[in-house]
Amino acid sequence: MKNYTVRQYSSEDFELWNAFISTAKNATFLFHRDFMEYHADRFEDFSLLVFEGENLVALLPANRVGHTIFSHQGLTYGGFVFDEKIKLVQVIAVFQSVLLFLNKQHIQTFQLKLIPSIYNKSFAEEIEYALFLVQAKLTRRDCLSVIDLSKPYFISKTRREAIRRGEKNQLVIKEELNFELFWNEILIPNLDKKHHAKPVHTVEEIINLQQKFPKNIRHFNVYHEERIVAGTTVFITDRVAHPQYISGNAQKNELGSLDFLYNHLISEVFKDKQYFDFGISHEDNGRKINEGLLFWKESFGAKTTVQDFYEVETINYTLLDTILI
Repeated sequence: MKNYTVRQYSSEDFELWNAFISTAKNATFLFHRDFMEYHADRFEDFSLLVFEGENLVALLPANRVGHTIFSHQGLTYGGFVFDEKIKLVQVIAVFQSVLLFLNKQHIQTFQLKLIPSIYNKSFAEEIEYALFLVQAKLTRRDCLSVIDLSKPYFISKTRREAIRRGEKNQLVIKEELNFELFWNEILIPNLDKKHHAKPVHTVEEIINLQQKFPKNIRHFNVYHEERIVAGTTVFITDRVAHPQYISGNAQKNELGSLDFLYNHLISEVFKDKQYFDFGISHEDNGRKINEGLLFWKESFGAKTTVQDFYEVETINYTLLDTILI
């Protein structure tokens, strides 16, 4: 197999990195350095670039914790990013070169979080095969509830009734940039009450990100009698619309606010996307299902796809020495 050069990302690679992301077959705006670096103070960046001669052929958004490398913990999904033209044998060689590089850097373990296939522009599962070859361990599997908008989908009677409830209550949906109102009056209080948690993004961070990625981050609030009752912030890629945040006040069931909002997003705003990704409905690294939440998503017609997480020992690069016959 060919030899590849691997080096760590530096600020001088900013333009090169982003240019590659813009044409890769399995990248989204989350891998743009302007997005990755909003939380640079929380992670020790260890992103990698892989070259064949002078040509950049792969990227790896990553961070380091001790003797372990993670495909970036600050991103919803990650893994290797490849050019459209790359072939399977090249991917295997790139993977081996990265494992060897990490091993020489005294990195013992590589934790790899894959990008769900719905986000890829074309088939991009070569790395799954490479992980099999190096005896990687599947450590986690997330279930994502997704509607394929290119095909007929069925909304249950219960959901249709809730949507009509929203219509009867004369709810109003507005696309706007009033993140503060939603964050402070709906999202933060709900997360604190239900989970004793805070949003991953502060309101200042989400505002800053939306200004940098206005086509990829859109926000919608729901009003009843001119008072906010629900809202959602949606992350948008070429093929997928994914609500990153969704929350309603205590009257959400009585008003039908979330059902009314989601129906509007699915049937109107994002009807031309291929997929509507509700995200996960579980806890404990995928081992406990929130049955009520899952039922709600599936009642909109969502089906299940998965996102896998792997652990591989970097010393296992040697297992790729003799695979070609």
